[in-house]
Amino acid sequence: MAKLKDLLSSSPDLSLRTFSSVFIVVAVIGGITVGGTVWNTIVFLIAMMSLWEFYKLLATKHDISPWLIMASGAFILIGAALNMTLTAILCTISSILFVTLFLEVVRRQVSGESFALQNMGATIAGIAYVILPWSFMIIIRTRELGALFLITLFFCTWSCDVAAYFVGSNLGKNLLCSKVSPKKTWEGFFGGAAASFLCGGVLALFFSFPPLPLLLMGLLCGVAGQLGDLGESVLKREAGVKDTGSIIPGHGGLLDRFDSILVNATLAFAIFEIIG
Repeated sequence: MAKLKDLLSSSPDLSLRTFSSVFIVVAVIGGITVGGTVWNTIVFLIAMMSLWEFYKLLATKHDISPWLIMASGAFILIGAALNMTLTAILCTISSILFVTLFLEVVRRQVSGESFALQNMGATIAGIAYVILPWSFMIIIRTRELGALFLITLFFCTWSCDVAAYFVGSNLGKNLLCSKVSPKKTWEGFFGGAAASFLCGGVLALFFSFPPLPLLLMGLLCGVAGQLGDLGESVLKREAGVKDTGSIIPGHGGLLDRFDSILVNATLAFAIFEIIG
């Protein structure tokens, strides 16, 4: 304990990261446990701020309108909270694209220029990459065992992130994807995947739940989540930024903190639908 205290005091950045991480864990796990309006509100805030960060990334390369992306995201999240069906969500997305196209028709008629391809692409990308995964987490929470699946999803993903960082920092020698994320290593990748797998087993014991489903979810989160992290690194490199934002002290933006969760939540929802 004394060594850990010395480590934190000697590294202000690590102390800040630790405090921020504890706050996020308490907020997210508390929200999942309570469920209902509390969880939906937390999801809405995280998702909308993440969507704004995503828009800022796109705006470095394209001339796009933020209000349509943000309004579309808010509408779908609220719809998910109000038990909108998946079919209705898909129809909403399609309708949003047609509204976007119609507005570009008006813009071209008035100003002589339009940005239909950029705005339609940005809108659908923001919905698919940010909004739908968080909407899936709203829907999962309403299902039987949904709270357990979400808790497993988050803890396994976080375990992977922490283990990948420490294993990679201390034992990493073989670069994983140097042109995308130069500090990531194969040692960190396998260390993170192993930690996530073990976390699934520990949670199964803690909740007295059959171990196989949670072990498989742990393995899924450990592999897919790290690929999601690399995917976000590509977006940042194309945009020429180090972080997507600065809202979380020591971590950067919300997309930086939840990039792995977005991928894992999508896959977890697909599995949930298959077995449910």
